[in-house]
Amino acid sequence: MIMKKLIALALGLACMETMNAKVLLPEIIGDNMVLQQQTKVNLWGKSAAQKEIKVTADWSNESFSTKSDKDGQWIISIPTPSASYTPHSLTISDGDPLTLSNVLIGEVWFTSGQSNMEMPLNGFWSCPVSNSNEEIATAAEWAGRIHMATIPKTGKREIQEEVSGKWEVPSSNTAPYMSATSWYFAKMLTRSLNVPVGIICCAWGGSRVEGWTPEAILRTYQDINLDDELKRGWNGQWWEYWSPLVMYNGMLHPLRHYTIKGFLWYQGEANVGKEKDYAPRLSTMVDVWRKEFSEDQANPLNDQLPFYLAEIAPWGGYGGNDGESGALLREAQHDAGERVIKNSGCITTNDLVKPWEATQIHPAEKEQVGYRFAYMALNRTYGMKNIVCDGPEYDHHTIKGSELEVFFKYADDGISPWEDVRGFEIAGADGVFKQANVKFNESNKSYILSNPDISDPKEVRYCFKNFQIGNVVNHRNLPLVPFRSDRSK
Repeated sequence: MIMKKLIALALGLACMETMNAKVLLPEIIGDNMVLQQQTKVNLWGKSAAQKEIKVTADWSNESFSTKSDKDGQWIISIPTPSASYTPHSLTISDGDPLTLSNVLIGEVWFTSGQSNMEMPLNGFWSCPVSNSNEEIATAAEWAGRIHMATIPKTGKREIQEEVSGKWEVPSSNTAPYMSATSWYFAKMLTRSLNVPVGIICCAWGGSRVEGWTPEAILRTYQDINLDDELKRGWNGQWWEYWSPLVMYNGMLHPLRHYTIKGFLWYQGEANVGKEKDYAPRLSTMVDVWRKEFSEDQANPLNDQLPFYLAEIAPWGGYGGNDGESGALLREAQHDAGERVIKNSGCITTNDLVKPWEATQIHPAEKEQVGYRFAYMALNRTYGMKNIVCDGPEYDHHTIKGSELEVFFKYADDGISPWEDVRGFEIAGADGVFKQANVKFNESNKSYILSNPDISDPKEVRYCFKNFQIGNVVNHRNLPLVPFRSDRSK
């Protein structure tokens, strides 16, 4: 009897403690977070049932309140001021106040994909990031301008409402574990806009686009037996990278209330060989993400949320350097970013690898990837049109005798180099492509191609292989997008 009374007393005290506890917040709502400027941002968490939740922020004379539901869940939207480097605090109370400190107001971007987005400044095993030691050593210079939250790999069979991942301030201790591509994007953005930048990095190396897609949609894909895939994917209480669904359930969905400016996506390697499905499936995924991240808005944002993606880097591991499976996926990525998905775009990375990285799926150059993402955001999202974000693209070609002349879009101010041009191939009626000799035609801003073994050229390609590095750029040093003129044949 005494033991039963002690247990009952302990349970009663525990219940009282829970009733009197501070509000419970997801990790993403905490100290050091960055909130999107000049909008209404969402805060959410748990409390006792039917409790009044009051929010006060030091940038406003107003307080805001809501009421938790029968399960103790609550969500509230509060207005934010213009961005500044001034650290703020806000207090959330259900009768017992909880104060969050070092909150910055600025621009918030959600970065996702697979290993080349996940890859931290520290690099991976035997896979360094260029200039990483300098970036890590000087990271504290950016402590008041860049904050980043990294979401741990959290695969779940069932849809989740919470996931770990807290905001970190850059220092030599924290920067090694921050996404390198995201870091460089944030640096360029804060330098250009002169506002703080917050990054939520939610990536999983090797993941397919299907891993970030919800169950109801995956059930409609004829080539995926979801139940079998999930059984196969379980390995020692950890979901494998190729598993569908589990990243969406465990990592993406729990973050959907957070108010963001847009998405960056660096993924595609795991979908090589499935290029015909890639653009429509990525578009479907983006539709879901946009809906989920705007469902709490009075006027849903949908395609007002930009989605920018990076093409996969050249890599010989797709079946040899001269194979085409990687090139076909890159082609599908540009289709998705430039033609299929609204308010989107695709950056080219073909020139950002070294010859010795043919067997290295994680190129060391991440600075320019992040910067090119930033150029696209600055141009298309922030309206800074003097910042060029498009490299040259194939427009058309003409044939005169044994020469083929190729013309480009997004090259109004010309192309380069004038000599030692690399990456072009031409083919005759037999469809066999051979390396082209190249002459620059300055007056037409074009290249004239020939090969002594091809008397009647028909088609042209540029870097349309798994691993082939080109060197053609526009006047702002943005690279020519790899292409094939014979695509429809």
